[in-house]
Amino acid sequence: MRDFDTWLAQFRDSISSYDYYIDFDKVVANAEHYRAELHLLNSLIGRQDVELEFKALLTRYPSIISVVPILIAVREHEIYAVDNETGGLYRFDRIRHSADEYCLFMRKTGLFDLMSRHIVNNLYDYVLGVETGLDSNGRKNRGGHLMEDLVESYLQKARLEYYKEMYASEVRYRWGIDLSSLTNTGRTEKRFDFVVHTSTCVYAIETNFYGSSGSKLNETARSYKMLAIEARDIAGFKFVWFTDGAGWRSARQNLRETFEVLPTLYNIKELEGGIAATLFV
Repeated sequence: MRDFDTWLAQFRDSISSYDYYIDFDKVVANAEHYRAELHLLNSLIGRQDVELEFKALLTRYPSIISVVPILIAVREHEIYAVDNETGGLYRFDRIRHSADEYCLFMRKTGLFDLMSRHIVNNLYDYVLGVETGLDSNGRKNRGGHLMEDLVESYLQKARLEYYKEMYASEVRYRWGIDLSSLTNTGRTEKRFDFVVHTSTCVYAIETNFYGSSGSKLNETARSYKMLAIEARDIAGFKFVWFTDGAGWRSARQNLRETFEVLPTLYNIKELEGGIAATLFV
């Protein structure tokens, strides 16, 4: 018989892998895309007549306009900017405004100051830094897959027949198991992170990791509690939840309630202990 408090005390603060923080291959590839235009704009660094030089450069090499957004850490080629005097929608996919309008944008956003005052020495190196900062915003997406990847590695080690991101309707189609009680009588479509199929049972798996607290944890625990209760009466089917993370310490009561009704609720330590090799029979 597992003790909830002992089980919860095993939860990890983080499962971040080495490549979680920055995807440098992506950073460099993105910066390389702008290399030629950035090299041209480097000629403006330290120039006091930067606006005149920019206009001349824009006339000879109109493609330089496409790199302006990334210089202010924006990926889109349409930027809306206003103040008390001027403003509107600026487009940078190609030349769509006058040189004076683009100069106004560059002046108001501080880009001309950045160049003329020699605040940076090389715009390519500067954009590498910008891309690194933008890529750090992708940690949330990468983090969302860390627990899935971890669980999948144990499913693979156990040599199980499993399917990734499978819908309840496909479970019914493949194995004839009616999951309508889990999908509001078919009105909603439930997708599971993994589905494991054995000769005697189909296991639907959800995975998540919460490193910090938030309202979503309580919502998740309540939702999976109801799912666990509904799944009890479905022949040949079991619901399994792998979760972990220090964020659960602030939502322990809702997690406790789910723990009490869902015997197939496991943490990372149990995965490491071999539960994937013994659970799915």
